[in-house]
Amino acid sequence: MIRYLSTTDIADRLGITAGAIRHYKLPEPDAMIGRVRGWLPETVDDWNENRPGRGNWRNQQAETQE
Repeated sequence: MIRYLSTTDIADRLGITAGAIRHYKLPEPDAMIGRVRGWLPETVDDWNENRPGRGNWRNQQAETQE
């Protein structure tokens, strides 16, 4: 059985509050059931490992302009 993560599950996985997750630009969901989105744990982990960190966006912008 495939288990998808909800936004609350993602918040728990990232160690943030469920209310804070709405400020994050999440990756495209792996599944949609009606209006409910679901993500595979691998999708969330990959997205989290590769997203810009706080305070690093200026460095990453400079790298892409070079």
